[in-house]
Amino acid sequence: MVGGEYTADWGRTLASALEWWRDAGVETLQEDEARDWLARPAPVQVAQAAVTSPQPEVLPDTLAAFTAWRTGETVPEAGWMTPRIAPSGPANAQIVVLTDMPESDDQSEILADSAAGKLFARMLTAAGIARDSVYFLPLAVARPLAGRIPPDQEGRLIEITKHHLKLLQPAKLLILGQTASRVLAETNDGGAANGLVDVNHFGGKTAAVASLHPRFLLERPAAKSEAWKHLLQLTRGTL
Repeated sequence: MVGGEYTADWGRTLASALEWWRDAGVETLQEDEARDWLARPAPVQVAQAAVTSPQPEVLPDTLAAFTAWRTGETVPEAGWMTPRIAPSGPANAQIVVLTDMPESDDQSEILADSAAGKLFARMLTAAGIARDSVYFLPLAVARPLAGRIPPDQEGRLIEITKHHLKLLQPAKLLILGQTASRVLAETNDGGAANGLVDVNHFGGKTAAVASLHPRFLLERPAAKSEAWKHLLQLTRGTL
């Protein structure tokens, strides 16, 4: 309109444009494949890492490798925060002495520097046995701060000790104390009452006897005669 103000019905124009866009399908999402909009969504698959069962620890199969491992950082006693003392003695020793743990005053060897060790050394000498001919084997290579092997680790230590004895194949085994006696079913918790027994658990015939621990003898000297009898049973086959 010349000379006048131009007006327009903007509402009608906008509605017309929207109708055109709707007819063209612009407001509808398009996919190449048909979709069932009423179907439930498939569960999201979460990738999971493969879970493998822990493999049992393989113990060294030679005595040299085993004794080196025995005081390393993967043994049960590694977390006890106390010194670890290695087994000691000749590999071909006829007599193996099994004890529960080092003494609190041991310095370098099992039953060596302690009062209990000195008592036991005198007993060996009296029986005609040189101490350096005996193999000393502890159930635990370290002494717990509480002076008692934790029950939840005792079973594993027994397994390790049995493996150690299989590598040694001792002819004679002297077990000192009730805790160490659990290594054998024949002496388990029987203490000194079982006497001399023959076992075939370590690759050959082994004569074994469970006796009183020297630390017990220090507290009760009257029991020394009983321990002496056990030592003679093992070394001489006599009562």
